[in-house]
Amino acid sequence: MEHFLQDGDFVGVSFWIVSVAMVAATVFFFYEGMAVKKEWRLSMTVAGLVTLVAGVHYLYMRDYWVASLIAGEAQSPIVYRYIDWLITVPLLMIEFFIILKAVGAAVSSSSFWRLLIGTLVMLIGGYLGEAGIMSASLGFIIGMIGWAVIIWEIFGGEASKAAEANAGVKAAFNALRLIVLVGWAIYPLGYIFGYMMGSVDNGTLNIVYNLADFVNKILFGLIIWNVAVKESEA
Repeated sequence: MEHFLQDGDFVGVSFWIVSVAMVAATVFFFYEGMAVKKEWRLSMTVAGLVTLVAGVHYLYMRDYWVASLIAGEAQSPIVYRYIDWLITVPLLMIEFFIILKAVGAAVSSSSFWRLLIGTLVMLIGGYLGEAGIMSASLGFIIGMIGWAVIIWEIFGGEASKAAEANAGVKAAFNALRLIVLVGWAIYPLGYIFGYMMGSVDNGTLNIVYNLADFVNKILFGLIIWNVAVKESEA
């Protein structure tokens, strides 16, 4: 019985809700992907893979949290969370490139590699800082450099210019990059307050991260689904 959620464990509940929501979103994206034009099926598949990978990891993160709480000291599932992000975040970034290709926009593979490398730098820096392998401040700086590369590419780089020139994907591209700019800002803020300032406890930090993942990953996929449906109908 001790392996189940305890009364009042709102952090554990948030892990549970997000894990189930990710599974539900996966079914939705895969099913809807069969109804759109073939040019958009890869985008829908990637959206489903993001939520599928996240859903699996959230099951492990939930169990890790519950077990650590029972053991007497709540611990953040840092390793599981970063394995999740290491797979899902690059997939989200690749979506920018895929949706541009789906509408025939002129964008080179260099844009793909800038997005991918920026993502990896961001995640590796964050992990090294949160895991205590390097100082939290240095890890934060490295992570922010990676994020800056991503922001530059989708707001002022080749990917941004390609999207501006294509009316079919412009609105969706703008919405997606706002998620990366505004929605993703939750993560560095949590890092600052949780690991650099120590003013946020593990429970609060995990609830914030969980809700951010819930919104950022599922909403990201829904925006792609919306434009895929519109383009398919057109």
